[in-house]
Amino acid sequence: MKSRQIVLFFFSIMMITLGISAPFKAQSIEGDWYGKASIQGMDLRLTIHVKAADQGFSSTWDSPDQGAFDVASTQTNFKFPDFSFSYAGAGFKYSGLVNSSYTEIVGVLSQNGQKLDIVFGRNPIPAASNSPEALKQKYDKQEVYITMRDGVRLFTSIYTPKDSSIKHPILIDRTPYDIEPGGPHNFNFFMQVYSRYTEDGYIMVFQDVRGKYMSEGEFEDIRPIIPEKKSSKDIDESTDTWDTVDWLIKNIKNNNGNVGIAGISYPGFYSTMGIINAHPAVKAVSPQAPVTAWFMGDDFHHNGAFFVLDCFSFYYSNGQKHKAPSRNGFPSFKWPVPDSYEFFLSLGADRNISPKYLGDSIKFWNDAFAHPDYDEFWKARDPRQFLKQVTPAVMTVGGWFDAEDLYGALHVYEAIEKQNPSSVKNFLVMGPWSHGQWAAGKGTNLGNIYWGMDANKKFMTQEKSFFDFYLKGGANPNIAEATIFVTGSNEWRTFDTWPPKNVVEKSLYFQPDGAISFTSPKVKTSFDEYISDPMKPVPYTETISTHRTTEYMTDDQRFASHRPDVMVYKTNVLEEDLTITGPLTADLFVSTSGTDADYIVKLIDVLPPDTKADLSTDIKVPLGDYQMLVRGEVFRGKYRNSFEKPQPFIPGKVTEVKYTMPDVAHTFKKGHRIMIQVQNSWFPLVDRNPQKFVDIYTCTESDFQKATQRIYHDEANSSCVKVNILQK
Repeated sequence: MKSRQIVLFFFSIMMITLGISAPFKAQSIEGDWYGKASIQGMDLRLTIHVKAADQGFSSTWDSPDQGAFDVASTQTNFKFPDFSFSYAGAGFKYSGLVNSSYTEIVGVLSQNGQKLDIVFGRNPIPAASNSPEALKQKYDKQEVYITMRDGVRLFTSIYTPKDSSIKHPILIDRTPYDIEPGGPHNFNFFMQVYSRYTEDGYIMVFQDVRGKYMSEGEFEDIRPIIPEKKSSKDIDESTDTWDTVDWLIKNIKNNNGNVGIAGISYPGFYSTMGIINAHPAVKAVSPQAPVTAWFMGDDFHHNGAFFVLDCFSFYYSNGQKHKAPSRNGFPSFKWPVPDSYEFFLSLGADRNISPKYLGDSIKFWNDAFAHPDYDEFWKARDPRQFLKQVTPAVMTVGGWFDAEDLYGALHVYEAIEKQNPSSVKNFLVMGPWSHGQWAAGKGTNLGNIYWGMDANKKFMTQEKSFFDFYLKGGANPNIAEATIFVTGSNEWRTFDTWPPKNVVEKSLYFQPDGAISFTSPKVKTSFDEYISDPMKPVPYTETISTHRTTEYMTDDQRFASHRPDVMVYKTNVLEEDLTITGPLTADLFVSTSGTDADYIVKLIDVLPPDTKADLSTDIKVPLGDYQMLVRGEVFRGKYRNSFEKPQPFIPGKVTEVKYTMPDVAHTFKKGHRIMIQVQNSWFPLVDRNPQKFVDIYTCTESDFQKATQRIYHDEANSSCVKVNILQK
């Protein structure tokens, strides 16, 4: 969700050309300063122009590679050697130190908790090979409207190589995220991101989907497939993709008749739509982190539990409707406090969010609240049932630490695998990435956890060879069925199937003394009892932030293990490596004094106490006994028997809550420990369960209640997490 495409670290304004350097005064901060940042595989230039003002200094800045020119800084401060400037419109601030000769400023640009080193000097910096200036020497751009079968026109930008001596393949990205904010004379951001394709002469096509930005028609979130189309008015995203491809093949000069489709997150959903009833010209599709099932495991809900933080941030801006075609987006939410935990806690029940901040303008937010259970509304919006008779080659891509659409990646691959003959080329790539991290730049780490390599390099080569083979007739890359990065051991491995077949299922049983082992408990009666208070929910991270943090998926869990409402179980120190692959199954035996409860189970890798951070990394926490989150998942307890028909708990009655957690591929190394944590809130990642059997979307604060929770671990009620251990 959010702006699920690759987002610039600090700029998103119209494209311009580089300003001309002005002379500077010796021993003065005044004049022009030139810096460069390496962001997502691109060298982006930043120029700051400093002038003396009546009471200090003022400045303007340019970003020639990403469309900012002569933008006035909100604030400029200088008192040797400290120099800073900020821009409130993008929420960033640069702070640095000036050297004594006034030839260099060394500092850091900060935005939304992220930091980027930038050194400014006095000499202009030439454009990179994938800069807009360079691309304009190789490509022509046109903006067109393509008419769909029902007469609605979709806005499409087409970049064609100037080289007409050969025919070129077409690569399409269909998106709800504004393809051309800079206008007809500027090249969009993704032409730079996907330089590996522009360097090889691909025809690049970007399209605003129906009802978004410059396209006509009505937008519908995760628009359902219409299985039987009886007229030209029966449209869905598969027909819009077909009509687009058909027009492109017939109207773009020098195309070779082969089309590929790719996209990340929501554009991953539109990529999946291109697989269904695919146009014959579509030879290869790569859904990447594809939005797939918004009730079961992607973005909006996980197992029926509402992911309020992401959804609110996303729909505040992306859920707004344009009254007319526009290149302009909507502003992001301005948080009244710097802590989303405090913000959502102060709002109270879910029902208070929309009246205060969203009104009635966000259609899907209101639709979702009107469908609290897994009914036909949600079922119709799951494309997996239509992934049959697949004709293109498919390479689905996901990240093990994707906080948004890990579920979609794993289950799109699974659906194609189960519903098609083995002759269909169906590949899976899973790396150690956050949402979309694989698309550009480096994949060396996520938060405090480093992989010992740039995991992006292998993927980028494989992705390019995939499209080259199916669209250009390139060398056969002999891609494995599943290309999987195993964290912990930090290595790429290949498998003939996913999940692997050479595994043994074992259960990690909770023990009376806070231990876990592969042996079931033998005591007659044993449980852990604690109070879960929805007014003091367990935070999902100890970081104080408004936006959901990317790195929470590998965060240190020591902050949670210290709380009395988080149950902690761990093994002895492992005497040999143990690799777990595939899905996990949480099988809990619980009771509650309430009539509903959420259950969050976390699988954790506890590092040895003598672990030290490599000096080359940017780790600012002690790694000794670090509790690395490997996988966490929530389950809304009232759905334990049926997602369609929720049922209350009987207070005090021992009840089984069993659910599948997303796959892992992780090696717990010798000397480490395996830890499992169980808790009943994960706030504000997940909304608060009032612990009373009610419609959580319509209940009030008076419905929230403390509850006594028990986790059982005895002979008759053996709570455990089932894992699949890879055999050597």
